[in-house]
Amino acid sequence: MQQLINDILYDMSEVLSAKELYALQIVLQKKLNTQNNQTYPYTNIEYMDMFISAKRIEGCSERTLAYYKATIEHMLSIIVIPLRQVQTDDLRAYLAEYQLRNNCSKTTVDNIRRNLSSFFSWLEAEDYIIKSPIRRIHKIRTGSKVKETLSEECIEKLRDSCLQIRDLAMIDLLYSTGIRVGELVNLNINDINFEERECIVYGKGINNVRFI
Repeated sequence: MQQLINDILYDMSEVLSAKELYALQIVLQKKLNTQNNQTYPYTNIEYMDMFISAKRIEGCSERTLAYYKATIEHMLSIIVIPLRQVQTDDLRAYLAEYQLRNNCSKTTVDNIRRNLSSFFSWLEAEDYIIKSPIRRIHKIRTGSKVKETLSEECIEKLRDSCLQIRDLAMIDLLYSTGIRVGELVNLNINDINFEERECIVYGKGINNVRFI
């Protein structure tokens, strides 16, 4: 019977708001005398913790998990209603207020939107909510900023300031390959092929990087 209710709610999700869907669910449960009277088996924080656990199993780094958690916790501290009742307008207002209060860039706000979208999409996929309320909030357009490159003079100053050959090797490797600092830190001797002047980098995917 509960599956039938879920099917009805899903079919009506395109024409009803989150609050209207919640009201419809209560009516259906009462009229059909379902045994599942506990509409929200978990608290908002418990839903967040389950999401973080799912992302950890998927292989997200602890830094990424901490960013997810901080983003969701802050949202839950402002929007203090059950997740199933959260509507698109609630999230739009939250993102607008966040940008205004913190005077942050569009890129930062879009990162928050993306994290929340991942959270609500997971809730929808796990059947904890009928439809993600953030689905209608599209990617925020941000201007592309070209980063300035280091001049030859700056590179030489960096090299001259190195007190150990290890530091010099790190500077040269960063400059010649363009790898990230985090990728360099995780690099092991076994990942480097000195004869072919290549190394295997574990970052966002696995890549072969050739020395210049």
